[in-house]
Amino acid sequence: MAYNKAREELKWLLWKTAEEQKLRELGVSEDRIQDLHVYDWAMFKSERNYYNHIQEVGDYLETVAAVEEQPVIRDIDDLLNEIENPELLKALMLVDRLTLQIVLMKMDGYSAKQISARLGIAEENVWVRLSRLRKKLKKFSDE
Repeated sequence: MAYNKAREELKWLLWKTAEEQKLRELGVSEDRIQDLHVYDWAMFKSERNYYNHIQEVGDYLETVAAVEEQPVIRDIDDLLNEIENPELLKALMLVDRLTLQIVLMKMDGYSAKQISARLGIAEENVWVRLSRLRKKLKKFSDE
């Protein structure tokens, strides 16, 4: 997931506004609050520069990875064998086989309509299962 500068600035501003409100309630002077604001903004900009740099490196690595030969995944067991993160593997092991089959077919380029016809389930069911899996695995994409 790409770094979104505007979204991160908005999150920082909301956090900072709430923090400053609490500091005012606790009786902290406006000068001290302003000093903290300037310091926190400098730290945020430093992190933002880091994430922009990481994004550039990530784009480069994606292009290199696209050139390298990817492993052939023929079935669900092959898919699970390629997972290196133990927590992610554990989470996927708890997912039902039908959902994993849908993921495998999506990786192979099948549309939801094609998957539903092949597996004998409603197209909406394909989307629901993928959506639920995304929610379960969201923490792995945030890391």
